[in-house]
Amino acid sequence: MNAPPKRPAPERPGAAAFAPLELGVIVPTFKEAPNVAPLLAKLEAALRGVVWQAIFVDDDSPDGTAQVVKAIAARDSRVICLHRIGRRGLAGAVIEGALASAAPFVAVIDGDLQHDETLLPKMLKALQEDRADVVVGSRYLGVAGADASALGATREAGSRLANWLGRRVLRAPVTDPMSGFFMIRRDLIEAVAPDLATSGFKVLFDILASQKTPPRYLELPYEFRERHAGESKLDNGVVVQYLGLLAAKLSRDLISPRFIMFGLVGLSGVGVNLAILRLLLHIGFAQAQLIAALGAMTSNYLINNAVTYRDKRKTGLALLTGYIRFVVLCSVPLAANVAVATMVYERGPSWWVAGVAGAIVAAVWNYVTTSRAVW
Repeated sequence: MNAPPKRPAPERPGAAAFAPLELGVIVPTFKEAPNVAPLLAKLEAALRGVVWQAIFVDDDSPDGTAQVVKAIAARDSRVICLHRIGRRGLAGAVIEGALASAAPFVAVIDGDLQHDETLLPKMLKALQEDRADVVVGSRYLGVAGADASALGATREAGSRLANWLGRRVLRAPVTDPMSGFFMIRRDLIEAVAPDLATSGFKVLFDILASQKTPPRYLELPYEFRERHAGESKLDNGVVVQYLGLLAAKLSRDLISPRFIMFGLVGLSGVGVNLAILRLLLHIGFAQAQLIAALGAMTSNYLINNAVTYRDKRKTGLALLTGYIRFVVLCSVPLAANVAVATMVYERGPSWWVAGVAGAIVAAVWNYVTTSRAVW
């Protein structure tokens, strides 16, 4: 007797209506609440016919950006909010957003409406047709309308210098490796994600510099717009972070960007140490070196908190308690600092050689212990 034919498994209602996801748009945000709805309206208009999702990665904005995104996401399943607590930094936000997407291609666009979303379909087409692995929106192609004048004269000059340095490291003909507006194959980010720095703003440069095989580039010009609302998140700390990232890539990632930044801050601490030491030599070298070391320690803590660990920056009471832990941890090498400096000074070299010798002794201990116990 023949067994009855098996019935096909019932399909999920509406399953045939679901089209494959084509594009994930990553929008890192911090205090961009007024820009969320206008940006989504622009994406809707630009990406007609494309199956897309928008992933907003918000660093716990005090203006309620995450709540605005979630309210829209409750009505539109294409909108997703990754609300990060205790983590900050554009680079980390981009990485987390890209890894959260299931789309084969991801675009990164700022939430301040300064990037030209109408370029997204052209970027996507180039990737889908396999004409490139990365498509960069460039402000510096030298074509009409492609500039960064909206940055202001000072920031534009700094941006051009940063791009020049970046091209030297990448050894690739990319006019805008610092661009925050680009589209890329998601698997390229996944391949290097463990090696990427989560702090800083120059995530495209880091992604490109970390690839084992140079990707195929395509650049498209666009006009950098004026900010719609809110304020720029860029400051002088970003410059220091970028220099650290450049140095790390030149060392082939043997040295971490954070350690390099810690070292740069330490150099400034040496200057503070020497200045105070020279000022107080009249009270006796050992006493002056103790005060100078404490002054350098305080300077290093405040600058590292603002720059090196800006993604974990402490404020209010946490800033004070962090300083106390920093002082306690640094008290061990502080004794060695004073002892070594005094020994060197008593053997004849100039006061500044002795001061530098003492400062170097404490540097490595400070980085290893404070990076774990303070930040």
